[in-house]
Amino acid sequence: MSRRVCVIGGGSSGLTSIKCCLDEGLEPTCFESSDDIGGLWRFKENPEADRASIYHSVIINTSKEMMCFSDFPIPAHFPNYMHNSLIMDYFRMYAEHFQLTKHIRFQIRVLQVKPRPDFSRSGQWDVETENKKGEKEKHIFDAVMICIGHHCHPNLPLHDFPGIDKFKGQYFHSRDYKTAEEWRGKRVVVIGIGNSGGDIAVELSRVTKQVFLSTRRGAWILNRVGQQGVPMDFQLNRRVLKMAQSVLPFGLVCRLGENKINQRFNHSLYSLQPKHRLFSQHPTVNDELPNRILSGTVQVKPNIRRLQGSSIEFDDGTVEDNIDLVVFATGYNFSFPFLPSNMLPVSGNKANLYKYMFPPGLERPTLVVIGLVQPLGAIMPISEMQARWATRVFKGTSLLFYQTLAHLFNFPHSYVTSQRHTIQVEYIDYMDQIAYQVGARPSLLGLFLRDPGVWLCVLLGPCTPYQYRLRGPGQWDGARQAILTTWDRMAGALKTRPSDIPEPKQSSLLLTLTVGAAALALGYYWNIHNHPSLLIALDPTTWQDKIKPYLPVLW
Repeated sequence: MSRRVCVIGGGSSGLTSIKCCLDEGLEPTCFESSDDIGGLWRFKENPEADRASIYHSVIINTSKEMMCFSDFPIPAHFPNYMHNSLIMDYFRMYAEHFQLTKHIRFQIRVLQVKPRPDFSRSGQWDVETENKKGEKEKHIFDAVMICIGHHCHPNLPLHDFPGIDKFKGQYFHSRDYKTAEEWRGKRVVVIGIGNSGGDIAVELSRVTKQVFLSTRRGAWILNRVGQQGVPMDFQLNRRVLKMAQSVLPFGLVCRLGENKINQRFNHSLYSLQPKHRLFSQHPTVNDELPNRILSGTVQVKPNIRRLQGSSIEFDDGTVEDNIDLVVFATGYNFSFPFLPSNMLPVSGNKANLYKYMFPPGLERPTLVVIGLVQPLGAIMPISEMQARWATRVFKGTSLLFYQTLAHLFNFPHSYVTSQRHTIQVEYIDYMDQIAYQVGARPSLLGLFLRDPGVWLCVLLGPCTPYQYRLRGPGQWDGARQAILTTWDRMAGALKTRPSDIPEPKQSSLLLTLTVGAAALALGYYWNIHNHPSLLIALDPTTWQDKIKPYLPVLW
């Protein structure tokens, strides 16, 4: 008999978990409390209790090539940064292509998940559910995958804002914000300068009389549009860049990045300069905020000291009167209410999870949390990689060895201590760690020797999810071609008008820079792994001839 797996949640993490179960010959049953798939990305006018909710205009801040599932590229004609409705279209394509929907039971809420009396031997779970009619049902599963995300329970720290109980205007969490029109001509304060806070402040500023953006720390603002119009994450999430960051001093890396960002606009001049360094906090992605500050429709303010009637006093002593609305863009808390309270306690938004996935105290590794991470990048490929590993652990084809406590729930050491960073991971490092467990981490040395064109794309190009389908379990025959055509799909969505203007010629320094990067990468690999096979003799002329046909795909 195949092992039965309970998947809780039908969002992006739940969908890919169902597929990974099917890939490993497991029998998944997904319980989704709403009437549709999509989770966070499904817009609804009226927020539902204990469910993620987004506003109408949300556009994802990771590009399509970086956010897709690794064996199902997003169509070339889709825009590089997609509106939430297009993300839902992609999820439906994915679910239809792999026939996932038939494994989902909609409008079923999970009430309780607890280990069976013989758990130490069987690893099985008792799961109790309830349908929309209030009818309860009990099930037995061999494993459980929790895919509920971390945007369900809004963090509303009212105790930190004296006078909020007597505030004459309205206030709510950003989760309850939908459109700007009803606030036309009003004066609004937005608290928090994360992605939601920045987006809502910008959108409101188009119709309101004035928006004040309140922030304790400030933030580094990244743009979706990178150098030469290429998506920013194509440039940020590259292996060669991570290699350089690993050998250069942290302060130097931050300074180089900060100087580059300040060339767009001076963060100090715009009252956004934070005390922390660039790589010490999750940055905010926002294309329009500097323009709104420059036009005066958004004013940046420090933290709020107190509220009095309809007035708000800030920490710098300034007071703004006649405030109609306060929006708390103050993040979310996560919890697992259906689990026994002592099994996976959450304190300060920290959960004791090995690799942010497995509770280390269980006798059998048959419970896993999928998607409880916050990368500087897309969550979808990470959830997929986690699910690939977890299902192989369930099946018994991958072993799970808990290592040191440092791997349980520590966020990157360079980040400032904050509730926001308790589930922060570095995208490439974390993907490589999990891919190693699966046996799917790309081998730079192997690619260099066997397929230098793909090696060049993997090293210098964006770290796309397809890289993790080149080898090992779950290898996909289309991965190589998907990697080589990444830039074509990116450009294809932009070239919507015929043009007879010739493409600009490649830089004469391109080959020199490429060879130099190759030497650095091989030196790095040799230094870290002390691999004797790097001493093999290679004819540089022959090697350059091999990689020349692939150079245009990188720029």
